[in-house]
Amino acid sequence: MSRIAFLGLGAMGSRMATQLLSAGHELVVWNRNPEKTDALRAAGAEVAASPRAAAAGAEFVLAMVRDDEASREIWLDRETGALASIRQDAVAIECSTLGLQWVAELSVRCKAGGVAFLDAPLAGSRPQAEQRQLIFFVGGDPEVFARAEPILKAMGAAIHHAGLNGAGALTKLVANALFGIQVATIAELIETVRRRGVDPRRVIDVLAATPVLSPAAKGAAGSMLQDAFAPLFPVELVEKDLSYALAAAGSDAKAPIVTAARGVFAEAMRNGYGGDNLTGVVRLYRN
Repeated sequence: MSRIAFLGLGAMGSRMATQLLSAGHELVVWNRNPEKTDALRAAGAEVAASPRAAAAGAEFVLAMVRDDEASREIWLDRETGALASIRQDAVAIECSTLGLQWVAELSVRCKAGGVAFLDAPLAGSRPQAEQRQLIFFVGGDPEVFARAEPILKAMGAAIHHAGLNGAGALTKLVANALFGIQVATIAELIETVRRRGVDPRRVIDVLAATPVLSPAAKGAAGSMLQDAFAPLFPVELVEKDLSYALAAAGSDAKAPIVTAARGVFAEAMRNGYGGDNLTGVVRLYRN
């Protein structure tokens, strides 16, 4: 078993850390809000006062936070950043969904300090994290990937090596962009069907019997039809991820469909739906 530091205990991070602890690893955790460490402390995890303190002595240091800004602070803050205390034979693993420019910079910073680095964002939400069914997209050196694979398997059902550093982050942005585009489109079409006087449930049932509607799209449509908008993947995070995807594309003109989808989610935020599950964008078309 390994000594692992886990930084960031939000909705996903807390569940991922719990899986590592259940697998028998020695776990030290840190979170900006210390109250969120209580359950893991009670389960046997050590709680650190800062990312730097958590990372000291760990064989693997994992982070799961909201965005580039939070990730930068966790790794590089002058007083509390984890990178300053990671031992040189350890592996830094960034599981957050981040922009490619920041991931590239973090990779360079790690290598300059003699620390192996993997970008390993994931597909799945809270239920998948609780059931150890996450899907990881990993970028980094193949030998480092092999070292870290057992750690990731303690949290996920599938671990994919996408390529060198940055490839995992890019794959995740592509996946989220593809899903966001589908959800925005389905929302628009469901309400088009409703306005034409046809039951959208029946239309979705028919489409589900064809290859046109993917399982993920079918699930999103069901959420819209049931008005079930509990935030598994909130609108505001989808908009953030689409902005990173556009930055990866280079400009709005080079990714017009992603640009349009981002506009839908941004409009949902302006209408007060930012905390809803991404399927809540259907409310825009109803109103």
